Amino acid sequence: MKCPSCETKESKVLESRSTDDCERIRRRRECYSCGKRFTTFEMIENTPISIVKKDGSREFFERKKVFDGLLKACQKRPVPISYLDETAKDIENKLQNMFEREIDSSIIGEMAMQALRNKDEVAYVRFASVYRQFKDVKEFLKELENVIENYNKSN
Repeated sequence: MKCPSCETKESKVLESRSTDDCERIRRRRECYSCGKRFTTFEMIENTPISIVKKDGSREFFERKKVFDGLLKACQKRPVPISYLDETAKDIENKLQNMFEREIDSSIIGEMAMQALRNKDEVAYVRFASVYRQFKDVKEFLKELENVIENYNKSN
């Protein structure tokens, strides 16, 4: 690591610890040449993920878009924002762990629906109605019947 004072490329690490979000490591360093101390941050470099949309177009994955979609589905529902944030992070981590450069958007939609199905059935149906683009009331009712059937099985 290059010293910001004398630009020597050799330094020693005095202390390392995680940041509050546990996504970076903070390192306190000391330059071998001039003795100045400085701080660096280290984080995992994630490979950008390209999302293949239904129409064949591609765009880079953005966790905020997943979060915003979940948030809309959960409007006026008793679902904590922290759950939505964790769900969006979890989806991003799962996508990164797939080690694929291009991922079909349907995979993200299914992950989001599964998370909502486990937390709030109303939010799930809201999300599904937009994601699956129900053509008419019959498709909507069919999905509701599936939710009711699963609800009855679990109770």
